[in-house]
Parts: sequence; structure tokens; C-alpha cells
Amino acid sequence: MNVHEYQAKDLMRKEGLKVLNGHVAKTVDEAVEAAKKLGGNIWVVKAQIHAGGRGKAGGVKLAKTLDEVKAHATEILGKTLVTHQTGPEGKKVLTLLIEEGCDIDHEYYAGVVLDRNTGKITMMASAEGGVEIEKIAEETPEKIIKVAVEPGAGFTPYVARKLAYGIGLKTKEEVSEASKFFKGLYDMYVKYDCSIAEINPLVKTKQGEILALDAKLNFDDNALFRHKEIEALRDVTEESEKELEASAFGLSYIELDGNIGCLVNGAGLAMGTMDIIKLHGGAPANFLDVGGGATKEAVQKAFSIILSDPNVKAILVNIFGGIMKCDIIAEGVIAAAKELSLKVPLVVRLEGTNVALGKKILNESDLDIIAADDLADAAKKAVAAAKGDA
Repeated sequence: MNVHEYQAKDLMRKEGLKVLNGHVAKTVDEAVEAAKKLGGNIWVVKAQIHAGGRGKAGGVKLAKTLDEVKAHATEILGKTLVTHQTGPEGKKVLTLLIEEGCDIDHEYYAGVVLDRNTGKITMMASAEGGVEIEKIAEETPEKIIKVAVEPGAGFTPYVARKLAYGIGLKTKEEVSEASKFFKGLYDMYVKYDCSIAEINPLVKTKQGEILALDAKLNFDDNALFRHKEIEALRDVTEESEKELEASAFGLSYIELDGNIGCLVNGAGLAMGTMDIIKLHGGAPANFLDVGGGATKEAVQKAFSIILSDPNVKAILVNIFGGIMKCDIIAEGVIAAAKELSLKVPLVVRLEGTNVALGKKILNESDLDIIAADDLADAAKKAVAAAKGDA
């Protein structure tokens, strides 16, 4: 689950990490009032969407007068920002963060992730902050300092010092300030079950402070039951309507840009199905895992969501029945196809629990179903059907 920058900073402030003062605004008048509350003579007007690259897209503006705050807020609110993370459709700006300015001496990058290769939480830092870290990682990876935190020892002063000295900090005061920040960021990552904690840029001010100028926190969905206060920060306006509808039925759905709708049980099988569709020259329209305990009604809803995508030219149902029984899937497929007046080709591959009963139910229906013997056969037939060759 993602949160907005202002929400991430509120959480960081609560945990003792240094961030700039700011106020949220949803209207132009609120933006001006926020600047007045902050005082001073320089402010930053920042679009709040769940995506990076806002500055390049025109979503971050510096203002030196209240009139400029008003002008920038008017320009950004309601605007659709297209960044390297939003995709071509972009995201509409509904909220602003009005933040005080600061005297920046240097911009850095700091991040915390779980390195799945080592199974350890890894701290990262770079002296090249304020730019796309993905570009640095690709072109000059040596500029990113990485330190794995040993689970048995936890975050030690060694980790902090290696990061601080690695990004070029020299004085005792600077290293101490940065070390406190790195330790606080690590502690927050662990405490709230984050999947990513990223500060870009982390800045050193001319007064010697180390603070977060921007903040990105992502949280592990599977751990939200432990953090109701984090779950309450969810902004559904930033999420796909189809994905929200699917989650209400316990379905895992992600919309893609292909033309073959996929209905599969199990995340691994779903990813394998998508891969084999690509292998045979097709393109999946979605990732959809109905899970092990899906009901007939959930399968119907899954079909409804798949067919709401006008790009879908064929549907591939790939079920390996374990907990999920093939006859339940078959009943759901038939009910959905009849209710929605299915007009695209339907390829079905069933194996596992109650497979014979599932196939019998499908065979005795009046649906025009393309049966498949195995996954490769199913993918080939779905690709052909989507091209109109079936």
C-alpha cells in the first residue's frame, strides 16, 4: 500500500525524523492559507500523487510570493500529471502539500529495502540525490552505497557510519546527524512493516541539518492487520476502480495493456500463465488470482471485471484445483458467461480436485468453450483466439 508524501512525512515526524513543516491543501484558497500559516517568504507547492517524477512533470513549483502560491496551486490542482511512474494515462492531482523552503547545501539519496537475494534489510545511500535513482543504478551503480543489516545484530553504528562517510560527509556533526536519520529510517521501516522507505532527496542544509525533502513509504499489504493507523491512510482515489472492486471480493487483480484476459488460481500460476502467453506471441490483459477459497460469486465477479476491459479479445481460464475445486470454477464460469452474454472466445484448462466433474459441467453447458489439455496448449489457443484464428 502506498501513501502520499505528506502522510509519509507526518509519520516520519512522529518517529522523530527531521522533515520540513507543511500543510495539506485541497483548494487554491487552502493553499494560500497554508502558506500564510507557515510564514516566511518562500514556499514549495507540491502535487500529491502516488508516483515519482512529479517535479519534471510540472507538479512541484517554487513560490516567492502568496500570489505565486495561488498561481501555482491553480495550475497544478486538477491537472493530470504524466511521469515515468504513472504511465501515459497519468494521474489527476486532487491534493497539494504547501511546504516551507530551506537553504539546501547538498542533495543525497537514502533508501531501505528488503534484498530478496540475501534475505536481509538493506540500507542504501548516494551522494547523487534529487535525480532518478533508477538511472544512477543502471548507469553508475558504484555511486550507490549498499549496506546489509545483519538480522542478529540489527542496525549498528557501523552501518550508519559506512553510509554517512560513503556519501561524502566528513565532519563529526554531519556524520552524527546523518547517522541518527539513517537509524530512525531503519527503525520506522521495521516498526511499520514497510516494503520501501525512500528519501529522494535527503538534504544537508547550509545550517548543517540533515532532513527529508521528499519521502516515499510503501507498506506490505499482508501486514496491514497489525497497523490499522496505516491502513486508514489509504487513498482509494489513487487506485484503479477495477482493482478496488476486485479486492472487495478477495480477488487479486492488476490491469495490464494486453488483449487476453486471464483467470487463474494462485499468484505463481497466474504469473506463469502470463509468461507463457507472452512466449507464444500474445499479451495478457490482466493479472487475476481468484485465490484458493473463491466462491461461485467471486468467479462471476472476476469474469465481470475482465470483460469490463474493452481490449479483451479472448479469455483464458487456467485452474489447478487444490483447495479451489474445478467444479466451483466451472459453475462460476457458466453463470458469468450467461449473465454477461459472453461474446469473446473462452479457453479453459482445468486440472486437479474435481476436474472430471468440472469438465462435465462445462461440456454439458451450451457454451462454446475451447478446451485445452495443458498450459502450453491453452496459451497457444488463447493467442490464436485473440487474433481471430480460432
